[in-house]
Amino acid sequence: MLELDQVQTVAFGGLSLFAGVGIIKMLPVLRRYNMPAPVIGGLLVALIILLARQWDLTLVTFNTGLQTPLMTAFFTSIGFSASLGLLRAGGGQVVLLLGLAAVFAVVQNIAGILIAVGFGLPPLLGVLMGATTMAGGPATAMAFAPLFEEAGVAGAQTIAIAAAMAGIVLGGLAGGPVATRLLERHRLSAAASMGAADPDAAAAGAPAGAVSDELARDVEEDSMGQGGVYLVLKGLTVIMVAMWLGSWVSAAFVQAGITLPGYVGAMMVGALLRNIDDATGWIGVPHATTGNIGTVCLTLFLAVALMNLRLWELSGLALPLLLNLGVQVVIIAFFSWWVVFRVMGRDYDAAVMSGGFTGFMLGTTANAMAVMRTVVERFGPAPRAFLVAPLVGAFFIDFTNAIIITTFLNLLG
Repeated sequence: MLELDQVQTVAFGGLSLFAGVGIIKMLPVLRRYNMPAPVIGGLLVALIILLARQWDLTLVTFNTGLQTPLMTAFFTSIGFSASLGLLRAGGGQVVLLLGLAAVFAVVQNIAGILIAVGFGLPPLLGVLMGATTMAGGPATAMAFAPLFEEAGVAGAQTIAIAAAMAGIVLGGLAGGPVATRLLERHRLSAAASMGAADPDAAAAGAPAGAVSDELARDVEEDSMGQGGVYLVLKGLTVIMVAMWLGSWVSAAFVQAGITLPGYVGAMMVGALLRNIDDATGWIGVPHATTGNIGTVCLTLFLAVALMNLRLWELSGLALPLLLNLGVQVVIIAFFSWWVVFRVMGRDYDAAVMSGGFTGFMLGTTANAMAVMRTVVERFGPAPRAFLVAPLVGAFFIDFTNAIIITTFLNLLG
């Protein structure tokens, strides 16, 4: 049996990540549904361990001590993305879509709870199958899974990744038809959207005018001439300082009897530092660099977490999981069609956003972007949709969803 320490485990996770990259290259269907490479690679390792277990063999043991710091670093980088300036730059549309996403995250949890209770299972399993995995995706699902385990949901990590993976597939499948049917049903075209936007920006599916100026702040270092090593050091430092201060915030929540994942304090401090820096410029946070560091940490976190999955714990839960997925797809399609489209303006961009909303509320922002790109390639550019949906799906819903999940955990735990 191979026994790996913390560093060796992360190194093995890196190898599984690149195995996932190779598998995705060989199987284009995985790329079409935006399957993350660390998820594919980590699941491959978990499947091999499961097969070996059938012959009473233990091939390898992992020391996952670095898994939590990697996860916390990623969510801290999300905190640094939560800029009130970006929220204002997106106008009321970002606020509206974020509000709709928050409402629907609660709906996802309620639907999951009803299904779990109907099968005689713990209500918290429904929360895990709801917004934790659907709106949250693999990262949020794996981050919260230990808290669900502590609250009595057996096999929470394995259930979380199974539901999140299925959600990614269904988000890619459902988003396109929702947007397409809305466009055809209401006979909408890109002409009106193009007329209100900068032509060059619209052609690229990018935000125009003052909004692009605001977003440019997140890549300011690209034109500052600063050294790449300096930026990485500064990005690492601000993330680690936020994690340090955030540990005190999390400890204060624990002392107050509030159940929440350890990363929330660091994410809150990251958001506070980001907005102080936006207002004063004192820190000079290299936003694109902190985002890249966060992505690296997320990738390694997912690979390590998935390698250690106990897939045999899924036995007996197939029917509740499948029913939950079917119900979640039906209600998101209904909500996107009857609510999101109308609230967001009943126009071309609103229809494209409805498809993107379906994508990221079932899977990830990558799903939303893929869905919207497919639609605009056929029907024409939607610059407002390409501004609003990624801002909500990539940044603000993660922050809001953490609060929603934590609330349910404390109410039902």
